[in-house]
Amino acid sequence: MKEIIINIDKEKNKTIMLVENGNLIERYVENSRIKRLEGNIYIGKIQNVLQGMQAAFVDIGEGKNTFIHIKDILPKLDTKTNNPEEVIGKSNIKDIAKPGMPILVQVKRDSTNKKGARVSTHINLPGRFCVYMPDADFITVSQKIENQKERERLVQIVQKNIPKNAGIIIRTSSIGKSEAEIVEDIRNLEKQWNKIKEVSKNSQETVPSLVYKNSGIVKRILTDLIDQDVGKIVVNNKKQYNEIVSIVKETKQKIELVLKEESLLDMYDLGTQLERIENRKVWLKCGGFITIDKTEALTAIDVNSGKYIGTKNLEQTVYIVNKEASIEIAKQLRLRDIGGIIIIDYIDMKEKEHKEKIIEVLRDNLKNDRSKTQIVGFTELNLLEMTRKHMCSND
Repeated sequence: MKEIIINIDKEKNKTIMLVENGNLIERYVENSRIKRLEGNIYIGKIQNVLQGMQAAFVDIGEGKNTFIHIKDILPKLDTKTNNPEEVIGKSNIKDIAKPGMPILVQVKRDSTNKKGARVSTHINLPGRFCVYMPDADFITVSQKIENQKERERLVQIVQKNIPKNAGIIIRTSSIGKSEAEIVEDIRNLEKQWNKIKEVSKNSQETVPSLVYKNSGIVKRILTDLIDQDVGKIVVNNKKQYNEIVSIVKETKQKIELVLKEESLLDMYDLGTQLERIENRKVWLKCGGFITIDKTEALTAIDVNSGKYIGTKNLEQTVYIVNKEASIEIAKQLRLRDIGGIIIIDYIDMKEKEHKEKIIEVLRDNLKNDRSKTQIVGFTELNLLEMTRKHMCSND
């Protein structure tokens, strides 16, 4: 059984942990001192247009200007039937974005010390089973749904019930859900969008302005996890507990709710497990280890044999370490919520068959990850390239 443990400290920092059989498998943090904008929707005002970059800066009223690229202004296209790069190549930012022009945008990525927030006109409203995309005209099914009959069933349900001028992403959590449940989710999202449009219409004279504030991290994470075989939620804050009671009632799920007004980090030795996440070096059971280094551009993971000397030949020894490292890497990517470009420097393998098996092991273990991942493969320098989408920022 899976449990969600929500620990809130004296400074009101929140740590949300997904635990399975006492083992921490996902962790998300909300720092009370950091204002999060991701998911918020604003009527912004275009400040500067950068033709050379095919981009613009947008004032959303939050201090630092945000950045938008032309691909996030042009209508969102179905990549199966269109070539977005070709459409972008034929377009000019100055034809569609003018200084002083109001623009409805959603924050897709929060600002950092070096960069402003990234925004887009492609609005996404996530529900339990679907993601609602206003002004899109296609249906996309999560790659995690592999059963073809189930994919077809879900598409048929959505096709019969999709609102006009809207697109839908069918989430993994929709597997096995009834038509009534999925339709209810779509209708709730449609109402939410209609309300946003109404607020936006009434805010035209106060640009820039906030028209929709994203729910806090707890509600977002619960919405994502509550259909993932979660049987228990434990929280150590009365106010947060009452909010969770309301959220769970809406979902009609049978989940045990527990309030413990004390630190929860002693449960399952979670404090120690959280400390390990911060370690650069992670030891493997065989005696080898991996190191994880984050940079601005990518995350580099290095595999080392460490204390493991093997029992047979060198190639077999290398393969055993790389195989165990692949299992641990998939676990750490999910646990640390590592996103973006990831480069894995495995110990060099001579046999092509071993490289193929390592990719297979990594891919199989990434199936447990709720986030979207893509394995590109080995480069000529024997580095494995892959990408992973952030589930949630962990600042």
